[in-house]
Amino acid sequence: MFITFLSDFGHQDDFVGTCHGVMKRIAPDIQIIDITHGIPPQHVLQGALVLRNTLPYMPEGVHLAVIDPGVGGQRRPLALRSGDGRYLVGPDNGLLLPAADRLGGVDAAHELANPAYALDSVSRTFHGRDLFSPAAAHLALGVELGQLGPPVDSMALVRIEVPEPEVGHNRIRSTILYVDHFGNIQLNLTREHLEEADVLPGVTVELELALDRYYAVAARTFADAGPGDIILYEDAYGNVAIAISGGSAAQMFGVGAGQEVRIHLRTP
Repeated sequence: MFITFLSDFGHQDDFVGTCHGVMKRIAPDIQIIDITHGIPPQHVLQGALVLRNTLPYMPEGVHLAVIDPGVGGQRRPLALRSGDGRYLVGPDNGLLLPAADRLGGVDAAHELANPAYALDSVSRTFHGRDLFSPAAAHLALGVELGQLGPPVDSMALVRIEVPEPEVGHNRIRSTILYVDHFGNIQLNLTREHLEEADVLPGVTVELELALDRYYAVAARTFADAGPGDIILYEDAYGNVAIAISGGSAAQMFGVGAGQEVRIHLRTP
């Protein structure tokens, strides 16, 4: 059985290793796949999008995700079963639902409330160790979802809003969803949005970011651009992204997740 693990914990501290240890003490034979622990701290939307994008490529099993700015508050600790039979464990703050929707929707959801499947002492600030990791490990061992706690109506689960772009005749208003390790900027756009606006490979547009403007060319691959060129391209997960051939777009533009990008479609 596999457990995948995504968080904003980073690798500088002991948090990831401690969660691994908790899961292995409960289920020594499980295999744990770390998707990433490099989500920026408390960026639930970015974590939700990465989880949604990556889980179709992961082996079926239990998927643990912890980005939890509301830890110790009123948000519920949650385990759910997706339509295709996988289990997702994490906080009820919207983190899990985009992935669950991609995996066939929420078949069942339960609050983590049974102390038999948590550590003996549950801290107010580290539910990743004390609640979520034990629940994931017990699910991997075959514990029934309903044993973890009472059911939760799927309609009552917290949903996270993914911003929608505005595609006009002369301009597209988009939002930065994610910046990857290479500085490529993922937008809330798809190739279909660009095609709707007649932005095809080879077309030049003007990008407006943080009050500055730059010319960019729609391209299929990085090979279509010269060193230092700014391009719009479709990334591996089907989102349109901004990149600089041989450089970091995010560093050059000084932007991050949540900021607006305007794409002006009629250039001189």
